[in-house]
Amino acid sequence: MTRVAAIDCGTNSVRLLIADLAGRELADVERRMEIVRLGAGVDRTGRLAPEALERTFTAMRGYANLVRSYGATRVRVVATSATRDASNRAEFTDGVREIFGVRPEVVTGAEEAHLSFLGATSGLSGAAAPVLVVDIGGGSTEFVLGTADVDVAISVDIGCVRLTERHFTGGYTDTAVAAATADIDAALTRVAAEVPVARARTLIGLAGSVTTVAGIALGLPAYDASRTHGSRVPAAEVHAVSRRLLGMTHEERAAIPVMHPGRVDVIGAGALILDRVVERFGFTDVLVSEHDILDGIARGLGQESWA
Repeated sequence: MTRVAAIDCGTNSVRLLIADLAGRELADVERRMEIVRLGAGVDRTGRLAPEALERTFTAMRGYANLVRSYGATRVRVVATSATRDASNRAEFTDGVREIFGVRPEVVTGAEEAHLSFLGATSGLSGAAAPVLVVDIGGGSTEFVLGTADVDVAISVDIGCVRLTERHFTGGYTDTAVAAATADIDAALTRVAAEVPVARARTLIGLAGSVTTVAGIALGLPAYDASRTHGSRVPAAEVHAVSRRLLGMTHEERAAIPVMHPGRVDVIGAGALILDRVVERFGFTDVLVSEHDILDGIARGLGQESWA
C-alpha cells in the first residue's frame, strides 16, 4: 500500500486527494477543495493574474502541510485549461515546485480527458458501455468515449468560468443566454465531428457544475456527495434546473442549500453546458460521478513515480 497525494489545479478550483493506493484499490484519506479562480481573466488576457496566482499558492501551501502531516510518499500536481492557455505559466509551475517539491504537469486536453475517464469509471456501477464521460470544467470541457479504456477523446474551450466571462458579466439576459448557447453548440458540432457519440449507451457527468445540478434536482437539504454519486438525473430535470438557475438572481442562487459560494456566479453557464450536451446528443439522463480527474491523477501514481 502506498499513500499518495493528488492535486488538481483547474480554472475555478484547486483540489486535494490524499489516499491509500493498493493495486487498483484507492481508499480516501482526505479530500479538500478551495475555489481560487486561477483562470480569472485568462480568456481575455492570456495571462494568469498575480492575485489569482497568490490565491492558488495560499491554498496549495495549506495542502502541502496536509500532505506532509499525512505522510504521503508520492505527490502529483496536475494543471489544466487555465494554465495551459496562459503565456506566463512558468510563474505557476515555479511556484508549485517551491511549495510541493515537484514540477506540476500542465496536461494537454487529451491527457486531461484520459485522467477524467480513468477517475470517473473506477468504482461506478450501473454504467452500460460504451460510456461518454463529460467533464465540465472552468475553462474547458472534456468528452471521452470508451469502454474499458479511452477510445476517443476531445477537449473544447467551453467551461463555466470561460463562458461566464465571455457572455454573462451583465447577467443572464435572453441575449446573453442565446450567445452562450451558440458558443456551446459550435463546440458540440466539433465534438460530434470527432467523437462517435451515437455509440454511447451511458452519459457520465463530472465536476462541480454537474454535481450541483444533481443536488438541486434531488432536492437535497445540504450538499451530500454520497447522495449525488451514482444518481441519475433525467434529461427533463437537467433542463428544468438549468432554466431555473438562469432565471434566478445572484442572491437566489446563493440561497440554494447545495450551492458552494464559489459556484454562485458560474453555475448558470455550467448547467447550460450540461443541458445542451443532453439535448444535442439525445441522452435520456445523466449518471453523476463524484470521482473524476482527481481520482485519475491519484490512480496514475500507482503506475509510475511522478517525483
